[in-house]
This record gives sequence, C-alpha cells and structure tokens, in this order.
Amino acid sequence: MESIPTRTFDYLGILKTKFPKDDIFARCIAGEWKKYSVEQYVNASHDIACGLMAKGFRPEDKIVVITPNRPEWNFLDMGCTLARLVFVPVYPTLSKDEFLYIFNHSDAKAIFAGSENLYKTAQEIIPSMDHKADLYLIDDAKDKPCLNDIIEAGRADKAKWEEVIESNIKNVSPDEVASIVYTSGTTGQPKGVMLTHMNLTFDAHSHAVRQTYGPQHRMLSFLPLCHTYERTMNYEYQEKGISTYYAESLKTIARDMASCHSDGLCAVPRVLESMYDAFYKAGQALTGFKKTLYFWCWDYGVNFDNRKHNLIYDLKHKLADKLIYSKWREKLGGHELLVVSGGSSIRPQIVKLFNAAKMYIYEGYGMTEASPVIAVNSPMDGYNIIGTVGKPIGGSELKFAPDGEILTRGPHVMKGYYKDPEATKEVIDSEGWLHTGDIGTLYEGEYVKITDRKKEIFKLSSGKYIAPQVIETQLADSPCFDTSFVFGSDKKFASAIIVVNPDKAKELCTSLGIGYVHDNSLFGNETLHNRLQQEVEAINRNNAVYEAIKRPVFVFDEWNAANGLLSQTLKLKRKALMQKYQDVINEKVYTD
Repeated sequence: MESIPTRTFDYLGILKTKFPKDDIFARCIAGEWKKYSVEQYVNASHDIACGLMAKGFRPEDKIVVITPNRPEWNFLDMGCTLARLVFVPVYPTLSKDEFLYIFNHSDAKAIFAGSENLYKTAQEIIPSMDHKADLYLIDDAKDKPCLNDIIEAGRADKAKWEEVIESNIKNVSPDEVASIVYTSGTTGQPKGVMLTHMNLTFDAHSHAVRQTYGPQHRMLSFLPLCHTYERTMNYEYQEKGISTYYAESLKTIARDMASCHSDGLCAVPRVLESMYDAFYKAGQALTGFKKTLYFWCWDYGVNFDNRKHNLIYDLKHKLADKLIYSKWREKLGGHELLVVSGGSSIRPQIVKLFNAAKMYIYEGYGMTEASPVIAVNSPMDGYNIIGTVGKPIGGSELKFAPDGEILTRGPHVMKGYYKDPEATKEVIDSEGWLHTGDIGTLYEGEYVKITDRKKEIFKLSSGKYIAPQVIETQLADSPCFDTSFVFGSDKKFASAIIVVNPDKAKELCTSLGIGYVHDNSLFGNETLHNRLQQEVEAINRNNAVYEAIKRPVFVFDEWNAANGLLSQTLKLKRKALMQKYQDVINEKVYTD
C-alpha cells in the first residue's frame, strides 16, 4: 500500500525508502549548482532536531526562520518538527516593524537568519522584543552563533536525543500544530495561521496525486518557501521524488532554468507576464519576413485552444513549434515545461500562448488558511480549462454562499489564528466551513471560476456594484498597461490609476511625434493622454455602462512589496494605493 504522509517529517521516510537520490535539492551560488542528497537531508534534519533539544528548546517552542530559498530551509523545517517545535517561516523582505511584530506575537524562542544582513537586522530588533530570543546565522561563522553550533550540540549526545526523536515519530499527532505562517496582509497586521501536520500533508498530497512528474524531473523554485503555496509544492515534489533546484535570484530565473534543464516551475502571474513581454519584445526586434513569421506564430499561440484538434490545426501547431516555440524552450533548458500559477488571476492569452509553446500553465487557487490549495487544474487531465482555477482538491468540500462567496471544508482548513479566537470565528463558521472572501462560480459543473474578492467589490453612489479585479485584468490585456488599481466606492463612476508600460509609451510617442521622457509629466500631453484613453475606451465597450472607467490617471510609478504598495505575494494593497494617490484622485478624477 502506498505511503501517504500525515506528518511533515514523513517525507524524510518516503525519500529515504523510495527515492535515495543524489540531488533532491540544489542551490545556485554564483552560477554554480551545489547539490544535496536525500541522505544529507535526512542526516541534517536529525542533527538539527538533536541540537535544538540539546540547547534546551522544548515541544511547542516557536522557531522563526528568515531566509531566501535554500536547502537549509528544509533541514530546519524537518528538524523543528522532529523535535516537536513549531516552525515559523518569515519573509526576508519585511520591514523592521513587521519583523518585531512577528517575533513578539509568535513568542519566538529562537531566530535563524539566512544572511549576514538579515542577522544584523534581527540583532538590531531583538533588544526591543518583549521576551528573550536566541539568534543564529544559518551559514557557518566563528564570530557569532550559527546553525553548525546547533548541529554540534546535538552530536555531542546524539544517542540520547535520537531516542526522543523516535518517540516523537511514533507519538506526534497529525493534528498537532507544525507551523505558524503569517499572512502577508493587504490590510492591517498579519495574522498567525496555525497549520497542523495534517493540514500541510493533506493539501500537498491532494495536488501531488494530480502530478504527472516523478523522480526523473527537476523543478526550479524561486517563490518564497515561507508562503504555503511554494511550501506545499515543495512537499509535493518530495512525495513524488522530484528534485528541487533553488534559483539564485529572481533576476536569474531564465539562466538557472537553462543551466539545470528544469522541467517546470511554480510562478505568480507577474513572473509569467514578464516572460510573455520578453517573448513579445524579441519579435518586435525582428524585421521583414522574420518578423511576419514570428507574429504569425504569436497570433496562433495567443488564440490557441488546447482542446481543439484537427489535421490543419495540429499541422499549424507543429510548424509554429518548430519555427518559434522550440527556440523559446531551448533558451529555458530545452524541455517541455509544467508551470503552476497561483496568487491572482492570469490573462487568458498568456495561458494560451504558453500552452501552445508546450510550457503548460495549470492555474490554481487557494489561501494560507486552507494550507493553501483549494482548487487546481490537473496535469493528469492533459489540459486545463482556461479562465478557471480547476477542480476542488480531492477529500475536500466546496460550496457557495448565497452571495457567491466560496466556502471550503476539509482537513486542509487551518486550526485557527494564533492568539485570536475571535478572528478565527469570523472566517470558520460553526459547521467548519472556511469563508474565503472570494466570489466565484462553477464552470461546466466542476471547475471553479473566481470572479472577485468579496471585500474588494465596491458600490457606486448609484447602487451598482463594481468588481475591480475583473476590470484590472482586462486593463492588463492592453500592451500599453502593466497594472492598474480600480476604485470609486460611493462615487458616481469608477476610475483607475494605470501604470503605463514604458516601452509601449516610447513607441506611441515616436508614432505621435512626441518627445519621450520617463516621467509622469509626460501624460500631461493631451495627444498621448487621448491615445491611452482610447485603450481604456476599448475595454469599456466590453463592459456594462456603469462599469466604464472614466478619467483614468496614467503613471510610470513602481508598485512593489518594498514600497508597501503590493503585498509579499504581489497583490495590490488597495488602502496604501488610495492613500498614495489621494491628492491626484481629488484633483484629476473627482473634481465635481
């Protein structure tokens, strides 16, 4: 009978018995891959567990880990749970105030930092904490406490602590809290989501059974492991024996994919949009017949139907693949790719183009409180239903509230928010249904389709409701626009702050005979403004009259997590955006 994990450390046993490979993990450092075997993974996890107990940490103590993706993240994850400690992974890009809040709220007993800079930051914060916490550097160091000190402490009396580990392996309940994950928070302070062993392993297994890859494959990882999306994919890979290769940085994704010959990756739409834009720019740089041929393939791809098959259609696909798509894959390692996308909606033409190019995108949906996957399109089906996030995971229940809100119930639903029973009651009702806050429907009776966030839908003064995400996705379909923020609560009409693509702006300026400057003052040019307004009007024509975007404001500004305008998972922070642009909105949009 196949072994199904019910505690996170069960993956160590699965790997050891079924997939004793030499590269279960690899990390790119200065362009070179450092590989780690299953044996190293198992031994390091046990050494860390022994060392943590030898240092005096006891069951239910909270251990904070702040590091970019690296194999040691997994060693600490498994080491903590083998010792019955609670693993608290934290985004390395947070502000000092956010770090301090999490250190205090989680009751952190120890903090592990993944770089000298993170160590220094934590060192500056610890004196302001409301309780004592030990600090360790993950890398080896002679002048400060480090992970190796923990390992050495455990090895000094390893037999004693291995007995405790064996007892824990036998006695840890799947319902014990394995981890506290702090939500990235688009509004207010983050909440500590308590996830049990069963929450995490059930969710990971539920999408692992839809996975067609196995131990012969490699997946590139670059999304933060501290987010449950990448984390449970990481567990899925371990259950299937798939190797995980950690990219050096977001800037080296293409290079790292090529050098490790990746078979796929997990991504958020913004990453895939960047790749899509790069492919488009490559075609724009061509001339003559080559450019014509390139965009014939492009047009075929952005209109590709992965469920349509006939002789002529398939021959066109083979020709486009030979001429163009195969060249794209060659630059990314040469393999057909499996790409999982989540976090927010992705434009349909991106999915179609990537699928045509045999870089198959499978869109999914979830939230941290659901460990996180609630539904996902399945590689087992051999196709995905574009515009949906797939079928609910097996073993879970899904239904819709009268207002269309998606509710889910099952072993993937969190235990609750740490130290916040009232907030827990607000999202999990008395029957165990998790209220997601997302509005959706079922397509073809089984595929979940997300239409908007319940809390983000706003009402105009006329009483009409606006679903901003739908319009924002439509605006992103225009090559002129990178992203947008739609607003208008209690106003006569909706409007938007729209970030203009600088390359497209240059192109328009050239065609209109306007001098280009990369500055928001450029949009004071009436001719350019009217041309961009035409793009907005084209989208307005596809929507109801009351949904029309009127008096849009065009900008070149950067929206990212560092400046607080996006969350750590790259979602719009609407309150922050409204505050940033309040004066502009008052002056240029709602002046009467």
